[in-house]
Amino acid sequence: MAAFFLWCILFVICWPLALMALVLYPIVWLFLLPFRLVGIAVEGVLKLVWAVVTLPARLLTAPFRV
Repeated sequence: MAAFFLWCILFVICWPLALMALVLYPIVWLFLLPFRLVGIAVEGVLKLVWAVVTLPARLLTAPFRV
């Protein structure tokens, strides 16, 4: 909602720039989509590596240990 209000203010101040932003936004979003997917994949791999590294410590401090 805030982005819409900011766009309305930009439209009142400089309508050609606002229309250009409106047209270019989907193109920029499509261009950045692969980078987001790579970021999600890298985050998943790093979480998996962290889980494997901390597994021995988590097993040693298990609550069922007497």
